[in-house]
Amino acid sequence: MPLIDHSTYRAPWLFRSAHLQTIYPTVFRWKPRITKERERIETPDGDFLDLDWHFNPISRRLVILTHGLEGSSDRAYIQGMAHVFAKAGWNVLAWNFRGCSGELNKVIKTYHSGATEELQIILDHVFKQDKFTEIALIGFSLGGNVTLKYLGDRAQEVDTRIKSAVAISVPCDLKGSSLRLERSENRIYMERFMISLRSKIRKKIQLVPDQVEDKGLKDMRTFRQF
Repeated sequence: MPLIDHSTYRAPWLFRSAHLQTIYPTVFRWKPRITKERERIETPDGDFLDLDWHFNPISRRLVILTHGLEGSSDRAYIQGMAHVFAKAGWNVLAWNFRGCSGELNKVIKTYHSGATEELQIILDHVFKQDKFTEIALIGFSLGGNVTLKYLGDRAQEVDTRIKSAVAISVPCDLKGSSLRLERSENRIYMERFMISLRSKIRKKIQLVPDQVEDKGLKDMRTFRQF
């Protein structure tokens, strides 16, 4: 991957602040849900993944959208991208990591930034349908990390129906990104993630009490501690 030493991008003057770029769309951007047809598929370990579709019966092109940490298929950035591709005539599949579709998953396992096997399960399901001749992958943040790692792991073995991929705002340096979020000026984002992650652990304890404990959980404030 080439490194860009100096970007020519210049943000609009109202959005020079990185904080404003982050917070404004989260608060004010809204898109009606276009991926309305939900499909649940089983995983080999007895769990499930929820897929949300928008179908265009006359098209054989499909874009697969992968959300970020503690996101879901209904987030504005996912639905915004779904609208763009639907308008261009594509089929859209926005899938949810385990436990991110509004229902806790069944097993102790959860998702992470290197969980490329989850994306492979989705792709295998798509390939079996044999409906699509052109597939594009788009991942956001952690989902972008999974997308890039999937392509890198498989190198020349990637299915020829996958024609393109895009990764947006990817924390390629996981340690560096997490340390950056620990800074005082970024704690609002870290705490937002941690509230969600702590809540999921508590729910997981109710599901598998003999495999998970919450010792020290309430005091965890960073990814490292978690």
